[in-house]
Amino acid sequence: MSKNIYFASDFHLGTPNYADSRAREERIVSWLNFIEPTCSELFLIGDIFDFWFEYEKVIPKGFIRLQGKLASMADSGIKIYFFKGNHDMWVRNYFTQEIGMQIISDEMIMERGGKKFYLHHGDGLGPGDRKYKFLRKIFRSPLCQWLFARLHPNLGIGIASRWSKSSRAASNPEEVFFGINYEWLAVYSKKILQKEHFDYFIYGHRHLPMDLDLGGGSRYVNTGEWLKYNSYAVFDGVDLKLEYYNQPATTKSSSRP
Repeated sequence: MSKNIYFASDFHLGTPNYADSRAREERIVSWLNFIEPTCSELFLIGDIFDFWFEYEKVIPKGFIRLQGKLASMADSGIKIYFFKGNHDMWVRNYFTQEIGMQIISDEMIMERGGKKFYLHHGDGLGPGDRKYKFLRKIFRSPLCQWLFARLHPNLGIGIASRWSKSSRAASNPEEVFFGINYEWLAVYSKKILQKEHFDYFIYGHRHLPMDLDLGGGSRYVNTGEWLKYNSYAVFDGVDLKLEYYNQPATTKSSSRP
């Protein structure tokens, strides 16, 4: 049986409430069961959790079904990569030690099947959004993480949980396609293409599944999210496709806006 490479992002587990998050987690585990027989590598492109922080001896409770499934897949020989997103940028070494996942802090460049890939969660890239880019540097600093770790877990995780309830994922607004010349990750990708060719740029963060032709044989694919679309990308060794898991056709975004 052929082996595929799968890409998914923005599960945002933990939001907007326990019941909805638990149902989403079960759907994600069902999807992982579905792809496992044909999966050689799995790339989780950020914001898997709506909040994550690892204290030295404490992690956020919950999400055990997902962690157990990922551990089982890793034990069977499937390589799993976990990209830090803007919601789970404080991932450290727990998933590497307990599951064997490789943690990716920023971009990852790779070749598979003769194709060149550029992978990144997508936050902090492209023009504009200077305020977030500044905050990202602060939140990613070892000093900021050290200071947060001084808070008792009940207080630290409690503060983060309240913040999570006001996040974009919690309100889940309808995402609108801006046009290829105004989609900032497409603009960023085109800038990279001026210096180096990539066949595929794969991002999350945007929350809108899309597959855009950048010209010159290059494409930008956004994996979307799992609050609404249940979307993911799969590379079969020849081509990259945007797919949906158990999603009614009436709610699917066009795969090529």
